Order: sequence, then C-alpha cells, then structure tokens
Amino acid sequence: MRSDRAPLGLRIAAFAGLAFLHAPILLIFVYAFTTEDRTYQWPPPGLTLDWFAVTWNRPDVWSALGLSVRVAALSTALALVLGTLCAAAVSRARFFGRETVSLLVILPIALPGIITGIALRSAFSLGDIPFSTLTIVLGHATFCMVVVYNNAVARFRRLSGSMIEASADLGANGFQTLRHIVMPNIASALLAGGMLAFALSFDEVIVTTFTAGQQQTLPIWMLEELVRPRQRPVTNVVAMVVVIVTFLPILGAYYLTRGGSETAGGGK
Repeated sequence: MRSDRAPLGLRIAAFAGLAFLHAPILLIFVYAFTTEDRTYQWPPPGLTLDWFAVTWNRPDVWSALGLSVRVAALSTALALVLGTLCAAAVSRARFFGRETVSLLVILPIALPGIITGIALRSAFSLGDIPFSTLTIVLGHATFCMVVVYNNAVARFRRLSGSMIEASADLGANGFQTLRHIVMPNIASALLAGGMLAFALSFDEVIVTTFTAGQQQTLPIWMLEELVRPRQRPVTNVVAMVVVIVTFLPILGAYYLTRGGSETAGGGK
C-alpha cells in the first residue's frame, strides 16, 4: 500500500530549513525580555517584562509607528486603485503591447530596492518636490501596486466574460455590473493584495531611506537605534511588534486565496 508520508530524510531537511529561517526571529523575541540593556549575551543573564513598559513610554517609538501606519494605509489605498485598474485593462482587453505593459507593471518589485530608491529620489529632486509623507507614499506605492496587480489580474482571468455580457443583456449599466458582478468576484483577491501591500509598506527600509528626508518610519527608527543604541531591548520589543503586525496580514492573505490559482503573489 502506497503511503503519502514524506521520507524521514525529507522531513528532517524541511524542519532544518525552517529552523534556519526562523531561529534568528526567535532570538529577537528572547532578547526583548533580557535584563541586559547594552550587549547581546547568550544565554541572557535574566528575563524581565520591564522593557515593554519602557517602550510604551517612548514618544519616539509612537511617532515612528504612527508615520509607518499612515504611510502603509495611504500606499495600500493608492496601490489598490492603480493595481486594480491595470489588472482590469490587461486581463479584460486586447491591445498592442499588452504583455509589455504587464512586464513594466511588475518590474519595480523585481528591481533592487536601491535602484528604485535612487530613481525616485532623482525624480523628486528634478520635480522640486520636497521630501515628506507624500514622497514616502509614492515610493511605497510603486511596489505595493505590483502585489495588488498580481492578485487582481489572476482573479480577473478567472472571471467569465459571459457573466458581464449577461449582466449587460439584462439591462444593467456599467456601475451596476461592477457592483453586483465584478466586485463580489474579485473582492477577496483585492483584500489579500491590500493586506500584503500593507505588510510590505509597513516594514520597507531601502526605498524609504531615499524618499523620507528627515522623517523616520518605524523600520528607519529601528535601524538608527541599532547603529547608535541607547536601550537595545527596546529595539527588540519593537521588532517583535513589527513581526506580529506583518505576519497577521500575510497569514490573512494566504487564507483568503489558498483555494485557487489566485494565490497571493502567485503572478510574480
């Protein structure tokens, strides 16, 4: 009788790979509780919850967190609009250069972040646009849009054109067809794409470095704290929060799209 269980060696290799990937993240969680505030010792000399109270009372942490949430929310909203429109055009229409357009939409997430950052900084400088929250949002939207596009275009391609034609034959106008036919069929893909876009924007560092000016998002704040540490465990507490905040939308996106070919990010 044939067994569906994987060989023991393959299972050991899988667990070893997972340990290699996630052991450093577990160390962050451990060091968030250490009593030592300057160096990383293993094993930690002691464990305490005091650093959570210290972190809670740090105004610079709240300022950076607030900026990151605002930027991620605005970037996600912009990416949802632009990514969905591009996906609709590419999947529902035939025109010269369609595949080229699709490639150009996906290109920003394939390029190294430093290339995108330099290009955006040069464009903002050329346009005499001061660095602000707006420039960070525009920078993040370039790669957040790709995630939304990937999810939306996969779902659009599964949406039967006959449903839209039937809606028109029954007298529905364009808005009614969009509301009652198109949106219910693509809603979960858009939600998954939006969750992933938010997570990507929330923890982005490289592009933010080139577009933020003097502002500090939470990842930039963490980078500064690691370079010039005052209280190392505070950085680990914040890092633990970032891991949780980014993990939840990614998990949600996975469960929303796990049942079909529209899997989040599957178009990349």
